[in-house]
Amino acid sequence: MAHVTTDGYEAAGELLRALAAPLRIGIVTELAAGPRCVHELVDTLGAAQPLVSQHLRVLRGAGIVRGLRRGREITYSLTDEHVAHIVADAISHSRETRDEADREAYEAQREAL
Repeated sequence: MAHVTTDGYEAAGELLRALAAPLRIGIVTELAAGPRCVHELVDTLGAAQPLVSQHLRVLRGAGIVRGLRRGREITYSLTDEHVAHIVADAISHSRETRDEADREAYEAQREAL
């Protein structure tokens, strides 16, 4: 593995902080499938428009998403597909961890009987 500088760790920390909200993870997941307008994200994620817009501002500020104005709407997309992979891996890992914990709890209950 290549040597990572302190600046690299700082940048990675900033990226992870920008992703540290469930709604932002949902937004990134949706944008991984292709560009979306705010109203599409609102409909899909079931969140209020001002809240989605606020989280999009955070993601834009972090350089994770970009917006392209088309008439009265702005279409959002990911700036880099790597972020989609990071989010997908995090979701997959959390499911594996939860499934393993569920299996262990089930086995402990069976042994207690």
